[in-house]
Amino acid sequence: MNCQDHWHRGRDPRAINRRWFLEQCGVGLGSLALGEILREQGHASSPADPLAPRATHHAPKAKRVLFLFMAGAPSHLELFDHKPQLTRFNGTPPPAELIKDYRAAFIKPSAKLLGPKFRFARHGQSGAEVSELLPHLARVVDDVAIVKGMTTDAFNHAPAQILMSTGSQIFGRPSLGAWTCYGMGSESRDLPAFVVFSTGKKGPSGGGSNWGNGFLPSVYQGVQFRSSGDPVLYLSNPPGIDGELQHDSLEAVNTLNRIHQSVINDPEIATRIRSFEMAYRMQASAPEAMDLSREPAHVRALYGAKPGESSFANTCLLARRLLERGVRFVQIFHESWDQHGNLTHDIKENCRDTDQACAALVTDLKQRGMLEDTLIVWGGEFGRTPMVEGGGDDGRDHHPNAFTMWLAGGGVKAGVTFGESDDLGFQVVRDRVHIHDLHATILHLLGFDHTRLTYRFQGRDFRLTDVSGEVVRGLIA
Repeated sequence: MNCQDHWHRGRDPRAINRRWFLEQCGVGLGSLALGEILREQGHASSPADPLAPRATHHAPKAKRVLFLFMAGAPSHLELFDHKPQLTRFNGTPPPAELIKDYRAAFIKPSAKLLGPKFRFARHGQSGAEVSELLPHLARVVDDVAIVKGMTTDAFNHAPAQILMSTGSQIFGRPSLGAWTCYGMGSESRDLPAFVVFSTGKKGPSGGGSNWGNGFLPSVYQGVQFRSSGDPVLYLSNPPGIDGELQHDSLEAVNTLNRIHQSVINDPEIATRIRSFEMAYRMQASAPEAMDLSREPAHVRALYGAKPGESSFANTCLLARRLLERGVRFVQIFHESWDQHGNLTHDIKENCRDTDQACAALVTDLKQRGMLEDTLIVWGGEFGRTPMVEGGGDDGRDHHPNAFTMWLAGGGVKAGVTFGESDDLGFQVVRDRVHIHDLHATILHLLGFDHTRLTYRFQGRDFRLTDVSGEVVRGLIA
């Protein structure tokens, strides 16, 4: 029975008591509770909450994603793709048939070959070859899939990073994180669905487009967090503003926004309402989530994290804390891998900064039972040339034809090396994986058919993989 209807049927208001309320209004309360349970389980969603959990096309293997974006493009030839032939032919011109019609960013294709700078060894039961620069990753190599057959279409940083992040070299497309949140919603009501960190010496060349929402509603864009101080700028109240005043101000503003929303039904107003409410809740939730002092000392030591510092290690530990609190997609950009010169020193420094924490994520998530449904993606926007750059022998140019990434958890087959480049690390010769194929595979692991996860814009149904992409079945457990 509808309580308001009963009221209008003439019941004496003085006769309404607690017993009557529970007896007559139980169905209404029960339906509200059932609706909330269904919403949380992804079987129903409220039109007022665009980030309510939603059902996927098929059962997902991964429920959340951590993308470790090594911006600037790490050299696969120094880290994962051991090429003894490069050592043998170091200082000689590359074969003419290999570089015919080849375009490089800065060097001439006829630049001489450059042998790898570091030693490789086989590790784990899988026997995967890993550089001496990655001793921590070598210990967990049986939990990861090394993909040596990556290719891309771009050979300059900004377009290549945007292609890796959005599936297009053109600015304005939604990012992988935005598509993920659009498809799955969020598991957290107190933290953003999509969080972004930037470490290293500078931000990514592609800028905010790497985590933008494009033509999707702006509720799906990434929110930048900081690894020290306030997690988000201006999260703390300014002097003179207490909690009560802030609450009353928020209620007044959102009341006006809801009135406006009821008239014009603009999704951006709904985003604004949700953003204000989220920011209010984050004042309590974000500082707790970002407090590394709450972590046991042995966990901080596993990552090499030190509370109060700004570091890649701290950021990785923060990422794990956010993921276990329901954040759907975390992306860390570490922009410092662009070694046109000084390769030997700089890549060693990069690995010293990142290797321990990356491996710690695999170990930590596995120990917590989270690795099986958390997908970790590691890689940059392209690789580096087998040829030397400049007049010395210590730099490599941009190279889109072949590079390496690794994946772990989230339904990925563990302990495999997938794909192969030629003897010089120049072209992929087996199991080629284009960026669109990688995206199709990530979406498949998240429970989506990449051809069906679409958004209509300007008269066309757009998707992350555009008109390309095949799921890489060989990477799926």
